[in-house]
Amino acid sequence: MITKLDNSNEAVANDIFTIFQNSYKVEAQLIGTLDFPPLFRSINNIENSTTQFYGFSENECLAAVIEIAMEGRQLHINSLTVDPSYFRKGIAKKLINYVLENMNYTEGIVETAVVNIPAINLYKKHGFVEFKRWIPSHGIEKLALSVEHAALTGS
Repeated sequence: MITKLDNSNEAVANDIFTIFQNSYKVEAQLIGTLDFPPLFRSINNIENSTTQFYGFSENECLAAVIEIAMEGRQLHINSLTVDPSYFRKGIAKKLINYVLENMNYTEGIVETAVVNIPAINLYKKHGFVEFKRWIPSHGIEKLALSVEHAALTGS
């Protein structure tokens, strides 16, 4: 089941933090780095964030989290994390579908590491296309993908 999470609640923020840590440790290994910025995010940062968090729960246990932000009519997927014990169950796909179907946007944007092929393939299956590559100060090459919301753009 997918529900909006109250990240201002300390216990909920702690649950989100745990999913982030478990998932991002696997992603850092995939990327081949120990210096992975998402791993340095604190519970306090999550608790005070103005972004929206949606969680997928299975048997009343939080299994995955998607974090989004709206900038005007642009939807930003800031993070999509699945606890490794729930990998390969289609949960990330369900969370992406949920935000793409339920948010009022004209364009969706997501960024990931160039070497994160599983994430890139997942987003491409949802119609995202690459539009930019760059190397930020932390040195991990990234790419950005976007998708238009057909119902709002008239496509």
